[in-house]
Amino acid sequence: MSAAQERVAIVTGAARGLGAATARRLAADGLAVAALDLEESASKETVDAIVAAGGKAIAVGVNVSDSDQVGAAVARVAAELGPPTVLVNNAGITRDNLLFKMAEAEWDLVMEVHLRGTFLMTRAVQKYMVDAGFGRVVNLSSTSALGNRGQANYSAAKAGLQGFTKTVAIELGKFGVTCNAVAPGLIETEMTRATAERLGRPWDEYAAARATDIPVGRVGVPDDIAHTVSFLVSEGAGFVSGQVVYVAGGPKA
Repeated sequence: MSAAQERVAIVTGAARGLGAATARRLAADGLAVAALDLEESASKETVDAIVAAGGKAIAVGVNVSDSDQVGAAVARVAAELGPPTVLVNNAGITRDNLLFKMAEAEWDLVMEVHLRGTFLMTRAVQKYMVDAGFGRVVNLSSTSALGNRGQANYSAAKAGLQGFTKTVAIELGKFGVTCNAVAPGLIETEMTRATAERLGRPWDEYAAARATDIPVGRVGVPDDIAHTVSFLVSEGAGFVSGQVVYVAGGPKA
């Protein structure tokens, strides 16, 4: 068994979309995977798919913005799968609104899940990485970090994750831990389909219109992100740290 096959990965927000695709890909790479989501039952489909394919995975329910729940979840992963040395902070939500309409609760909730959640998860897992002399942290940012109408909260949170990523890379690099961010462009998920629906447009029409501004001529799919994460957590990516990789089909958002 290779070193990679012995490693344990935690993926937050693993019930669907980018998180589910990433969890499945890391399992295919030979890692044991803890699929975390707000409700344990929500990750059952992801875990079942991994196990059916011959992998090893467990589902864990956790509110990533709750310190006690995070501590308990990480301890459970360590007990059932082994010390986690790979962490993908993918859990996220949107509460879109124009600035003058945005409620404080909409701002606070997005910050709690994206920023506080990433901080709490990384703080809880880093000790296992430091002890192992190896660690990989990948944070899911977004092209919205560059600014996006109606997403002052989400854009600020995703930009904040980029600063957090670079700081963790500086602090933990000497322990063999890398930290990078992936910033997806438009990816077809339940969340983006809901955006199209909210705008009153069929997904195919919405995606085709958006694709005209993307150099590769299409919108992304979850596996595009999963492949990138797979590289960043690999043994071969040990000299890549503190980077933000825009996976957006071209050089611009």
